[in-house]
Amino acid sequence: MSRVVMNHHNERNAFQVRLAVAILFVLLMFCVLTGRFVWLQVLQHERYLTLAEQNRISLVPIPPSRGIIRDRNGVVLAHNFSAYTLEITPSKVGDLEDTITRLKGIVEITAKDRRRFKKLQEETKDFETLPIRTKLTDEEVARFAAQSYRFPGVEIKARLFRQYPMGESASHLIGYIGRINDRDLKQLDEDGVLPNYRGTDHIGKLGIEQSYEAHLHGQTGFEQVEIDSGGRAVRTLSRTPPQTGKDLTLAVDMKLQQMVEQQFAGRRGSLVAIDPATGGILAMVSQPGFDPNLFVDGIDPQTWTELNTSLDKPLLNRAIRGEYPPGSTFKPFMAIAALELNLPLVHQTISDPGYFVYGGHRFNDSKKGGYGSMNFDRSIPYSSDTYFYQLAVQMGIDNIAKSMAMLDFGVPTGADLPGERPGILPSPEWKKKRFKKPAQQKWYSGETVSIGIGQGYNAFTPMQLAHATATIANRGVVFKPHAVYSMTDPASGKTTLVEPKPVKTLPWKQENIERVIRGMEGVMTVGTGAGVFRNAPYTSAGKTGTAQVFSLKGAKYNANAIKERLRDHSWFIAFAPVDKPKIALAVIVENGGFGAQAAAPIARKVLDYYLTGKLPSDPAVAASGVASKAASEVVEQEGVVPRD
Repeated sequence: MSRVVMNHHNERNAFQVRLAVAILFVLLMFCVLTGRFVWLQVLQHERYLTLAEQNRISLVPIPPSRGIIRDRNGVVLAHNFSAYTLEITPSKVGDLEDTITRLKGIVEITAKDRRRFKKLQEETKDFETLPIRTKLTDEEVARFAAQSYRFPGVEIKARLFRQYPMGESASHLIGYIGRINDRDLKQLDEDGVLPNYRGTDHIGKLGIEQSYEAHLHGQTGFEQVEIDSGGRAVRTLSRTPPQTGKDLTLAVDMKLQQMVEQQFAGRRGSLVAIDPATGGILAMVSQPGFDPNLFVDGIDPQTWTELNTSLDKPLLNRAIRGEYPPGSTFKPFMAIAALELNLPLVHQTISDPGYFVYGGHRFNDSKKGGYGSMNFDRSIPYSSDTYFYQLAVQMGIDNIAKSMAMLDFGVPTGADLPGERPGILPSPEWKKKRFKKPAQQKWYSGETVSIGIGQGYNAFTPMQLAHATATIANRGVVFKPHAVYSMTDPASGKTTLVEPKPVKTLPWKQENIERVIRGMEGVMTVGTGAGVFRNAPYTSAGKTGTAQVFSLKGAKYNANAIKERLRDHSWFIAFAPVDKPKIALAVIVENGGFGAQAAAPIARKVLDYYLTGKLPSDPAVAASGVASKAASEVVEQEGVVPRD
């Protein structure tokens, strides 16, 4: 009996121990749960509340409307309009080709649309929506909406589109917008502005659209939208409206711009016209051009290939990226440098037999037989190569390089346009960097001779020539060229002017400047530009120039015997009126021949229009027949010929 009682007692003790352990375990678990509850509901309340709100609330970006671009007279050059697009998210579509084929039965999708879509697909991520058709009609929108359930991953979106009403006109100046690519995203991230581009697909790619992107883009807005478990929007909780980008007013006169473009009449070349008193760009022409509207929706590969492979290079902005030998337009700048250095030659009269022998090499003048005798004051009007050959030798390459650098040759002018080339201002230091072989790195004194007449290694842009011409017109006061005149905030209506401020004043003696200007006036009255500028109702100063494309090796130049693309380039620089200049310009006609033959007539039309309001009645005649007639009528006083 006692054994039974003892077993019962042991069992009860064991049970009590097990019960105590169980109770302790339950209490421990309860403490853990209580602690976790306190951690989640009290200590981490704010964090999880935020996460819950983020799951419930979606932040939807609202892209801003891009600023409008106008010319100085209010002519719209770039604006926006809204339209519907049919867009595909490749990652959400099973068979992409089958989907596009089926879509063709609902909306028109051309081969060009498919090529453009394929190009965009190669440039972007699969999870991004890509337009297969843009600018849908209301009927097409309704047809797709009725059958949208058949096309997962395909949707219609309302988008703002950029439009360039002037088409090809001023295309290099205005530029265009294009889809944001990986390189753009990287740059935006480095600039710290990537969040402001949420919901934005396009960005400025060229011209004003690119250089003023920060002002044109605006500020992205946001909507806080409540969503359900299926991700569908339930209601809008709050809205921060976007801020429209700033509107730009350019210094450019589109009437002048279009008139100049007509004067080129299908020829290749460029013209830059500047207001010397402000640096404002009045016209910037690069021919041929392109239609920027082609890039807005995404250009198709075939058109892109045609533009890129064309021998005429329509995508090249010749005004700021075309580097050409300046020819005799370089002589006025050489002349003022010689006066400032007080070289002996500026006080002397030399014999001009039509050539100059230096280092055993003969350098020919463009005028066979020369001018007999030549001095400083006649050297610019008659464009004496022989005189400037000797001037270059006396000056030396180091002084030439130093003096021309003061005029911003060899560096970008700082114009408010992207991609400006620096040109080539040759010097011994430049040659050492340019070439690798020691024999090529050495500067030979004979190379200096050709530099004096704007040949040799010299190569500058039309912008640089126009800028330097404006500096002489402005009597040594330098303004940075700029295309934008003012910026206006559409919200406040506040307009901010792009204040013209002198960058520097060159330390030239005024009497030296006036002496060179008198020589440039002589070009228009008795020299190489006299025939073209006869009876002009204003005073003007200029210089013709002819730049060789390849060496004739001493042979006589005959344009008819040379392939068109190997003929000389035709240059002309000018400003007017002489006393109070309102316009300075540089114009080049590629392979146009003598400066007085092709470039000078265009300059005359520009000055006539800008100063008197006179428009040429027949651009084709003005660009061809009148040009050759004017060149042939150059005054024959003292043997002047229209070579430069």
